[in-house]
Amino acid sequence: MGGIDMVMLDAHSAGCVAVWLEQQGLLDDRRWGVLAECEQRLIRVIPELDTYGREYYQRILDMTVLALDANRR
Repeated sequence: MGGIDMVMLDAHSAGCVAVWLEQQGLLDDRRWGVLAECEQRLIRVIPELDTYGREYYQRILDMTVLALDANRR
């Protein structure tokens, strides 16, 4: 996955998690779908990253999973 793709993956995940926090644990359907896709992409890409990247994106994945689990459909 290219650098720009990783930045967008980070931005989309962080943006949806920020809304989840602002909305006190609620996500609309569109953002839930974006986060679910980010979760799957993160799971696939994290093993391919260097140590710093794995640690950083694992934290993004952890936040993503927390928000999704709170809103599992």
